Amino acid sequence: MTATTPVSPIPVAPDGLTSRAKRFVEVEGIRVPRQGVGRRRDAWIRRGIPAAEIDRASAFQDRWGGLALPPAPFYESGPRILDADVPEGSAVEGWWIPAGDCRVSMAYGFMIGPGGEFGIHGSRWAPLHASTDGWVESLALATHARRWAKTITRTTGRAVESLDLGGYEQVSEVQGLTDTWWRGEDTLIALYRGEAVGLDAPQCLEAHIYGGLDSWGLHGG
Repeated sequence: MTATTPVSPIPVAPDGLTSRAKRFVEVEGIRVPRQGVGRRRDAWIRRGIPAAEIDRASAFQDRWGGLALPPAPFYESGPRILDADVPEGSAVEGWWIPAGDCRVSMAYGFMIGPGGEFGIHGSRWAPLHASTDGWVESLALATHARRWAKTITRTTGRAVESLDLGGYEQVSEVQGLTDTWWRGEDTLIALYRGEAVGLDAPQCLEAHIYGGLDSWGLHGG
């Protein structure tokens, strides 16, 4: 009987992240044993899952599988553990890969889209970030902003649409699509539009405004 090497609970951040996100993953995250996609490959192919989609699921699992991160500030705290599962979809509509179980019972799931986007699938698809890296960067930035902001304001519904973003620049590292972050002179603004789009529920629009930030607070690596 071959002994199994224990998995270290301390994760190593993958390449390509900002230093802020690397610190977040390695300090705030926990690595748990992840399920292997390769051992299920033949069974999935028999179910009609294209090999290319299994390869995508495997690549996600190699980079992010088994990583548990602190609760997200929206989306009912985000997935409990990043973990790929059997791809869903068809050749006509495209394929989505489940990205991890929800922490509570919800009307949508966290998925990796046909183009590698990280998003939620409810009544319809809402790609939040262009990649899972962007999702992790957004979590790291939210944690950093909460730590250093002098004021935090939560705005919901129609008031979100009236926010004046003149003079703000979009934060590129979060790779925002439906969700975006904006950086001003002393303020960071996170716009959460995913539930409004994915559930066709405009009342679910939400913005978090972090004020009173200095240069370190605005960037943090």
